[in-house]
Amino acid sequence: MNNSSLRQSLRLSATLLLLGQLLYIVITLLHTGGEANNHPAIFAAYAASGSWVVDHIGQFGAMALMLAGLLALFFALDVEDSTARWTGRFGAAAAIAAWALYGALQAVDGVANQLADAAWVRAPEAEKAARFASAEVVRWIEWGMRSYQAFTLGLALLLFAVAVIRTAWIPRPIAVLIGLAGLAFLWQGWVVGTEGFSPMMSNAIVLAEVLDVVWMSWLAVIAWRTPLAGFRRPADEANAR
Repeated sequence: MNNSSLRQSLRLSATLLLLGQLLYIVITLLHTGGEANNHPAIFAAYAASGSWVVDHIGQFGAMALMLAGLLALFFALDVEDSTARWTGRFGAAAAIAAWALYGALQAVDGVANQLADAAWVRAPEAEKAARFASAEVVRWIEWGMRSYQAFTLGLALLLFAVAVIRTAWIPRPIAVLIGLAGLAFLWQGWVVGTEGFSPMMSNAIVLAEVLDVVWMSWLAVIAWRTPLAGFRRPADEANAR
């Protein structure tokens, strides 16, 4: 890949990543909220939400942009180092798996969750206990899906961090931030799998999003402001001598 193509690929990657992350944050802020582990209260709020399906379609679209940006980053790196090449490949595979898991998660959360909650709210008194138990089962399935999606996304970011750190033309601190974001997603996976959407989970989400915005913004600055001559791989430098 020549330097011009390298820059265009990096611009595409950085734009998709940052746009997807910012959209995800905005859409999530519009998501029906409350004390997420207080099931009677939150289930009633979810059942009454008029924008539930739209919110979750929006979240899925934003996540798709982000993960497409990660895949574009794999091609933008265009590395010749064997370690970076293989970690990039495995990172891209993990990103695809995270995308598939997120689609399954949104099917559970964005459709089944609200339907189960609405069935509980509208059920006759004699059926409410059974309907509530069904709604909790759906919620617990959501926890499991979210846990493994977060683990997979965290793994993808850690693998990309290794690939980026061995790429001379991208500042190494960006790789460190990508790795830290990956660890924050692994933390999310553990927390939601053990205690659900607790305050600790909220902290893990905020940490991951802050780290993502920082490294994605930095990558976008490099992609859009670095002169063409700055996009040189080690092989290019050797050939230039």
